[in-house]
Amino acid sequence: MAAVDHINKGLRRVPAWPIYVASLGYAAWMLWLGIQNRLGADPVKVLEHEMGEMALYLLVAGLAVTPLRKLAGVNLLKFRRALGLACFFFVVCHLLVWAVLDVQSVGRVWADIVKRPYITVGMAAFGLLIPLAVTSNNLSTRKMGAAAWGRLHQLVYPAAILGGVHYVMLVKGWQVRPLVFLGVIAGLIAWRVLSKRKKAASRVQTAS
Repeated sequence: MAAVDHINKGLRRVPAWPIYVASLGYAAWMLWLGIQNRLGADPVKVLEHEMGEMALYLLVAGLAVTPLRKLAGVNLLKFRRALGLACFFFVVCHLLVWAVLDVQSVGRVWADIVKRPYITVGMAAFGLLIPLAVTSNNLSTRKMGAAAWGRLHQLVYPAAILGGVHYVMLVKGWQVRPLVFLGVIAGLIAWRVLSKRKKAASRVQTAS
């Protein structure tokens, strides 16, 4: 416990804003590499992939905050909002690269959303993340109340699953990397659900 306390003490001194700076910097750097033609033969596809994968990394990091605190005692709660907003930022970048640089047509964008299942799934995940991003601030928490705010932000679970499924469907064949992402996301969500059920059952037993 002494080591965990030392880690948490150090984390309390670390601000969350570097996550935003690093996210903006990475996106800008990747875009610069694309402009300089340093992303290979198909820079748009590489850029699109990198933005989407970074969103998934940050999504997994956000989902892992509570298990890390409960199981290992490491408290990263102060970073969860920044991780979530950075994740949404990369999702938007992923979407813009696809729509503006890849498809390059509003009509084709809509047609792809309707006709291609993996894009439909991805857009559904994006739609679920929008209210979470909009309400990720102290004012929304105060106006909605903690309970309602918490219920709304449970949308991150179906959004995360849809994001993982989108990645699996996007690639050709059954590749290991997308399946690992989906498995980790499903595992973190399953842990959270089981933990809540166990806590609720414990309360019932205590009350009886």
